Amino acid sequence: MSATNSPTKHGWLTDEEPVDTQAVLAALDDDACRAILEATSEESLTATELSEQCEIPMSTAYRKVEKLTDANLVEERVRINTSGKHATEYRKCFDDVLVSVDGGDVTIEITKPDADAGTYALADD
Repeated sequence: MSATNSPTKHGWLTDEEPVDTQAVLAALDDDACRAILEATSEESLTATELSEQCEIPMSTAYRKVEKLTDANLVEERVRINTSGKHATEYRKCFDDVLVSVDGGDVTIEITKPDADAGTYALADD
């Protein structure tokens, strides 16, 4: 039996936490990162589960979830098992990413899954 606790600080953007445009674009340009985002869109998965499901080596799975976490595209949670062996799991934490280029400025807009949570428009000058 296992349960999941509340998300850690990684994952949700706040008004005080600007997006790293380059990190988001680099993550979205990566085939393995996109596979992880697809795999975690419906359920939270551990790095081991991601490795198996996405058919990537464990070391790659860990590097890619770190890349996605740094870009605030996945959230980390702790899966608590009654056996006492806990695992970190990852889940996609956005609905849409809209990239706009205007006058040389790149703006990334990320919408959260919770419709009541709103949209954050974040720019990197």
